[in-house]
Amino acid sequence: MSRTAPAPDPAADLALLAEAAEGAAEIALSHWRQDPKVWDKPGDEGPVTEADLAVDAYLFERLRAARPGYGWMSEETPDDLAARAADTLFIVDPIDGTRAYARGEPVWAHSLAVVHAGRPVAAVVHLPAEGVRYAAAAGHGATRDGAPIAPVAVPPALDAADMLVTRPNLAAGLWRGPVPSLARHFRPSLAYRIALVAEGRFDGMLTLRDSWEWDVAAGALIAEEAGARVTDRAGRPLSFNNAGRKTAGVLAAPPTLHAETLARLAPGARIE
Repeated sequence: MSRTAPAPDPAADLALLAEAAEGAAEIALSHWRQDPKVWDKPGDEGPVTEADLAVDAYLFERLRAARPGYGWMSEETPDDLAARAADTLFIVDPIDGTRAYARGEPVWAHSLAVVHAGRPVAAVVHLPAEGVRYAAAAGHGATRDGAPIAPVAVPPALDAADMLVTRPNLAAGLWRGPVPSLARHFRPSLAYRIALVAEGRFDGMLTLRDSWEWDVAAGALIAEEAGARVTDRAGRPLSFNNAGRKTAGVLAAPPTLHAETLARLAPGARIE
């Protein structure tokens, strides 16, 4: 049973996340391109660096001290059902794009969200090496570096779209009829991909693979507040703090392109 608490203040929580992101950036940048220690997580869950762990420890202490009644979910913290029993919780990826970070590449992000009753209400996606920060609070719109953002106002048809999507998502069996002849792009951070749709730099993004909630929660609110539609691969609204801590893929795009993409996907389209 969840622990009932007053509804959060999205604007106040956004200010807290923004402040915490600055501290996280200082830690991450102090290790970046300094040959940080890297380990492989069990179960083919990818690498983790000493910076991931240091940032995670900082965020846990900083955020939980400020909001002791909030629960906690993070990629680098063992799952704690008691901590996730709160109505409101932090969902955090200390470094989204760890492989890129470990290689010394600049496209990695801190992905920080506050989720209440399954829905994000405050979010920051901060890319310290790029000097970029996306932010949103429920009902207050979305920004990049303080300036309002919006997705592409009149998106092209799917066959002419610039989409952030990996090659496995374009296998023939996943689509009704021909595979879309879209322009395919990629960024290492899933949170960043969603934010790029929010600001209109790309027309949309799609992953048919189950996605960790900490990679999605912050970007989803930013894109929705900007005016994009964000759902799972079947068109269902995203909900967070699920038992498995995953969403059933992600589709983010302006409403018309979102609808066309969804209509062209084959029933049950999914990749493992």
